[in-house]
Amino acid sequence: MKASEIKALADQELLEKLKQARTELFNLRFRLATGNLDNPNAIRAVKKDIARLHTELRAREIEASRSQAS
Repeated sequence: MKASEIKALADQELLEKLKQARTELFNLRFRLATGNLDNPNAIRAVKKDIARLHTELRAREIEASRSQAS
């Protein structure tokens, strides 16, 4: 998922995507442990998506606090 796609999402959609990504990461780790994972690099991609989602959520929190403080 690209950063531009993430920025276009609403707050509730971001939280839903984050929940889905965490579930996917759990499933990928489980499949890795059982030996059924074909592409171990998928774990890295999902972790990066989670980081992008957290970054955008935090940026929105900071922006909201700045607008309230002004």
